[in-house]
Amino acid sequence: MVAKLTDVAALAGVSPTTVSRVINKKGYLSQKTIDKVNQAMRELGYRPNNLARSLQGKSAKLVGLIFPNISNVFYAELIESLEKEFFRHGYKTILCNSEHNSTKEKEYLEMLEANQVDGIISSSHNLGISDYNRVTAPIISFDRNLSPNIPVVSSDNFSGGVLAAETLVKNGCQNILMITGNDDSDSPTTRRRIGFSTVLPQATYINISSDFSPTRKKMEIKSLIEHFKPDGIFASDDMTALLIMKIANDLGISIPEQLKIIGYDGTSFIEHYVPNLTSIKQPISDIAKLMVDLLIQKINGKPTASLEYTLPISLLPGKSI
Repeated sequence: MVAKLTDVAALAGVSPTTVSRVINKKGYLSQKTIDKVNQAMRELGYRPNNLARSLQGKSAKLVGLIFPNISNVFYAELIESLEKEFFRHGYKTILCNSEHNSTKEKEYLEMLEANQVDGIISSSHNLGISDYNRVTAPIISFDRNLSPNIPVVSSDNFSGGVLAAETLVKNGCQNILMITGNDDSDSPTTRRRIGFSTVLPQATYINISSDFSPTRKKMEIKSLIEHFKPDGIFASDDMTALLIMKIANDLGISIPEQLKIIGYDGTSFIEHYVPNLTSIKQPISDIAKLMVDLLIQKINGKPTASLEYTLPISLLPGKSI
């Protein structure tokens, strides 16, 4: 049976009002009374109803995270960093996996609004600007242009594309492919291709939908390698780069002698478990800390200094070049 506030009051020998004052830290109470109430809550396993408190105009100390694919290693590491940083500031997180699905994304937005979360961080963009403009909770975006009024945090995608191109050229590549995910001109990630093309305007660019199944994606990449016979490939994310490495090995193509590969993300997973892959590294912990700081700033009613924040990238060395 779930303990109620009145149960806590009875066990502590105080009134329900006193228990409520302890929970909400309102008014003067002796330390002895506070200790008795806290002890009673521990014994009964009582947890205050944060959502009910939010309906009374009090902060629920909850934030929502909406991401398109939580199984992706990069998103998983970013979400972990965000959760730790929010927890350090006293906030709990609600994780929403939109799966590139506009219906799920809209329902998650409505659910977060109904539960009156204090703020939202979103990296999912399947809805129109009006859908996000209707949300009353403060929002910070990661790598997506959700609305002209919502601040965006991202790594320096343009410089990442430039660095990838320069690295392949420096290592002798002449027939170069860039393989990207969904072609979303509204996303800052598009700047990876723009930066790459400033160095290699003659390079071939291929979009392979993020919605493809792993089998379909593998078939598409295999066909591209067999058709173009590239000696260098820049993949716009590390998971695609790893798939390219596997396909090249299956085809008997030696890396890096016959094919050089660079990914993008540079997660700790890649750094520690797949050190052979060269990647453009995003500063995940710095990105998370900045987004948390900006969202809390907006929650506290203070405007952000800018609508766009760009963090520097670096090259994670590997043996694939």
